[in-house]
Amino acid sequence: MVNEKVLLQLTEGLLNYVQISDERYKQVKESGEKGDFYNEVKPFADEVKAINDKWRGQAAEWVKMHRPRNLYPQQIDSASEHIEMVSIQAFFPETSKSRFINYVNSAIYVLKQLTALLSEEKRGT
Repeated sequence: MVNEKVLLQLTEGLLNYVQISDERYKQVKESGEKGDFYNEVKPFADEVKAINDKWRGQAAEWVKMHRPRNLYPQQIDSASEHIEMVSIQAFFPETSKSRFINYVNSAIYVLKQLTALLSEEKRGT
């Protein structure tokens, strides 16, 4: 059974990490300086991955159980992959800007959809 309160917290946490990654990427793109792998990239990516792994399983289970109209298990999987990529690519100025933006927007869309559905669920009970 999925704890919806925990899933909502994980979802909001990931949304925050994606926004942090987006800001980080803008700074790196502007300065042209890569993030330090061991001091910045790896710790941040590991932190995101830990939450992302928990979120992916719970979110997929929740979507299968509730079958919302506009959210599918494949979207959860691809959002999870995008979140992981973004958390690493944000530190490298040579990262493709259009691809990065697409990953960010795609992840944010799924996270916000799930947040809205979980908030509805909470109000409904």
